[in-house]
Amino acid sequence: MGKLRYLPPGTAPATLILPPEYQHVRPSKSLLEYDAHSFQEHRVETIDDLFPYLESEKISWINIDGLGDIEFFQQLALHFRIHPLALEDILNLGQRPKVEEYDCQLFIVLHMAHERKQQEMKFEQVSIVLTEKIVITVQERSGDVLNPVRQRLRDGVGNARFMRADYLAYALIDAVIDQYFPLIDSLGETLDNFQRSLLDQPTRERINEIHEFRRNIARIHRDVGLQRDVLGQLMRDESGLVAERTKLYFRDCYDNTVVMLDHLESFRDSTRNMMELYLTSTSIRTNEMVRVLTILASVFLPLTFIAGIYGMNFDPMRGRLNMPELEWPFGYLFAICLVLSVTIGILAFFKRKKWL
Repeated sequence: MGKLRYLPPGTAPATLILPPEYQHVRPSKSLLEYDAHSFQEHRVETIDDLFPYLESEKISWINIDGLGDIEFFQQLALHFRIHPLALEDILNLGQRPKVEEYDCQLFIVLHMAHERKQQEMKFEQVSIVLTEKIVITVQERSGDVLNPVRQRLRDGVGNARFMRADYLAYALIDAVIDQYFPLIDSLGETLDNFQRSLLDQPTRERINEIHEFRRNIARIHRDVGLQRDVLGQLMRDESGLVAERTKLYFRDCYDNTVVMLDHLESFRDSTRNMMELYLTSTSIRTNEMVRVLTILASVFLPLTFIAGIYGMNFDPMRGRLNMPELEWPFGYLFAICLVLSVTIGILAFFKRKKWL
């Protein structure tokens, strides 16, 4: 389970507290500005580096990777009129995906997913502030899934260079959500391979793997479901910051989330079936062991009885020890033949009843 993040109880609203793991990590900042005919990309060190480029009519994308400079965020909120509650949500990680409307801006929270080695999934919060001409994105760390959007802007490919800032926000949201497709596809392949091997090796470790699958599916399902709700809100936006023609693109992205949720529901059903399959397989193996032990016990019980009677070596009529193998030369042979006959008879009976 993910750890719950929260501010200390009793903290005043809009209090800015950096997450401990990011307090000493300086953020990386960049600015992209463009229109239909030009594109420029700049590195940013201080808030003053932004001002010369924001007076034009071009669309601007300010991207911040890292949360370790609280003073920069305070200046950013002051100059771009980011609401204090929105700024608090940017720094207070663990927010659910959502859309909130403030004065002349939309504040959007998403969860971005990465797949690392050994199918380990990593999730991080992405915050987006949308205004009429400016889009501000804040991520937890460097490295993201937004490079295809940057490259399209550099190359002038697609519609982004010819449309407003709301389309840029759509492109960023679409890139974040599309990243779930390869994760879900990889998860589906892993589930198929796991299910084929489950019957052959129904060990306790398999139970842990099934629970890990269910945990990942639940986390992805939750994020995709909440981000579907975000897209639904953007499709119904009445602030004027999302144009009608851009809402059509959000609707297409919304459809993608519905497809993902359908697949995740089928995966969830598969994990339930795999748990039942594991329990059934374990029960079958247990029953097989019990059946073998029962057959062995059924065979050896009469043999033990015969051996016990034969091995008493006491004649109650004469009141003395009796050793048939000495008094009767065929005693051992008779006992062995009797044991073999009883064994063969029992096995033949089991075979006839189809218990073997």
